[in-house]
Amino acid sequence: MKTEDSPSLSPEASIIVSLKGVNLWRNRPLLENVNWTVTRGQHWAVLGRNGAGKTLLLRILTGYLWPSGGEVRVMAERFGRVDLRELRRGLGWVSAALVEKIPGLDTALEVVLSGAYATFGLHQKPSPELVRRAEAFLEDLGLESLKNQKFVHLSSGEKQRVLLARSLLPRPRLLILDEPCAGLDLAAREKYLALVARLTADPAGPTLIMVTHRVEEITPGFTHGLLLHRGRVLAAGPLAEVMTDRLLSRTLEIPLSVFNQNGRWRVEISGPAADFG
Repeated sequence: MKTEDSPSLSPEASIIVSLKGVNLWRNRPLLENVNWTVTRGQHWAVLGRNGAGKTLLLRILTGYLWPSGGEVRVMAERFGRVDLRELRRGLGWVSAALVEKIPGLDTALEVVLSGAYATFGLHQKPSPELVRRAEAFLEDLGLESLKNQKFVHLSSGEKQRVLLARSLLPRPRLLILDEPCAGLDLAAREKYLALVARLTADPAGPTLIMVTHRVEEITPGFTHGLLLHRGRVLAAGPLAEVMTDRLLSRTLEIPLSVFNQNGRWRVEISGPAADFG
């Protein structure tokens, strides 16, 4: 995947995400005392059951949801002291939920170009250089023949790849993937994960945070894991330390055996869910 070399960063600038004591309340606690640090060179998988708070956490990171308490810093900028519209230009965000926000009659090329302006829909004329770069991303992701196709007519897998190209166009330092394989069939999922693996293998590429509840989607390039359980951080650290039978069973509330096969994580159910305490 085509990226550019990044300048050397100071130790402070190498911190991509810093959450300290983050809470979110909506009549009840949804996130409680979340502490989490992501540094340059790390790629994180965020795991948890539906309702564990994974997407809420991402919405806080992208500035679309304000926490009830705590401190949030993204790319060294503290929320409350930064223009979030400008900050989002340095973020890439891919989510199945974004599909409904994209104007369906925009072409694949127009959707990718809109990523340069962090808008849904292309509202200004892009420069020839920007068009060239957008076309290059589409070609790199195997979508060159579809660049003039209407977004609404693309398959689910094609839409997700277009959204990935859109997120990469502004050269983000942080790329957030919110269950990007949701709704994809097996072949489309594996093609998409191959693209993700290329990104994590690129030392000049963005830092990745991917939310999933399927451990088999964690490709070898991911280095760390954050386990969320009912709004709390159950564990955070290198994958080899958090991907254990005990921790993952508690996270997903079902007895599991966890193993790594040819660089991909796998799980097997090791007992009845009803017996899990």
